[in-house]
Amino acid sequence: MGRGREQDLIARYFAPLAGAGGLGLRDDAALLTPPPGMDLVLTADALVAGGHFFAEDPPQSVAAKALGVNLSDLAAKGAAPLGFLLTLSLPQVWTQAQREAWLEPFAKALGESAAQWLCPLLGGDTIATSGPLSLSITALGAVPQGRMVRRTTAMPGDVLYVSGSIGDAALGLALRMAEVKGEAAPEWAQRLDTAQKNFLLDRYWRPRPRLALAPVLLARASASMDVSDGLVGDLRAMMAASGVVARADLRLLPLSPPAKAALVAEPGLFETLACGGDDYEILCAVPPASAAAFEFLAQQAGVPATQIGFVASVATAEELLGPEGELHPFAHDRFSHF
Repeated sequence: MGRGREQDLIARYFAPLAGAGGLGLRDDAALLTPPPGMDLVLTADALVAGGHFFAEDPPQSVAAKALGVNLSDLAAKGAAPLGFLLTLSLPQVWTQAQREAWLEPFAKALGESAAQWLCPLLGGDTIATSGPLSLSITALGAVPQGRMVRRTTAMPGDVLYVSGSIGDAALGLALRMAEVKGEAAPEWAQRLDTAQKNFLLDRYWRPRPRLALAPVLLARASASMDVSDGLVGDLRAMMAASGVVARADLRLLPLSPPAKAALVAEPGLFETLACGGDDYEILCAVPPASAAAFEFLAQQAGVPATQIGFVASVATAEELLGPEGELHPFAHDRFSHF
């Protein structure tokens, strides 16, 4: 992609999205002054067509996912968004018309998401690639100094909570995969109406970053992370990082009505729901003395939070109860990028 053409694309599609720190995207770097008394929190996620989304997915959903997954990380740390950087790699094989047909709805949806979450574009880069369409976002947030909520600080006795509902995106992925491959939908999907299937697809396409929960985590949680690669695997990751183990009853998992209907139709979906990725909910540990306040504040913030278990000393064994109340091994507990 020639430099002049790149500048034209930036001016046309992305300069209108820039916040003040982006300097109109006319300089080589952005300028950002952290709020007084705040630490910066930085996170980055890359998405590649064929790995993190389907090449056939609508540009609007790619934009919503790209920003949403990063904002989910900020939310889990208790951070408020400040802005983001975007690196976009467009396939060389695309014609100018194809490039513009994709960029226009992508940029429009990205701008809408940025406005919704008060997270303006600060800068980035746009290149042509011989590989698949790919993009990477680096999001910046702020927390009061020394107060970022880490994943490494869960303590024995803490209560485990998860926000929202779990497993919707994994079911949405199954529906989308069947569509892209031109195959029949899974049998469980035959029990769902169109609205339920659309709900699951939307949960796969458009994460709901739980930014409203960030101040509640700052006030009450001892540890937190977002659920991106599967609840069971991410729970184990947070426990391992903290040097503790979980004692959780996964029959308590919060399920949406469509996910419940799918599970009734096919009970074998339980592990898919518990271990599928792309939930982008919040998993956190809360001291027992703060549990009631945490639940109240989460409710006030409009974010459902469900208790699923407790943190225990590493001297005891992990206990994860499955659909029949049995100790369940969850051998394939999370999505792996490698």
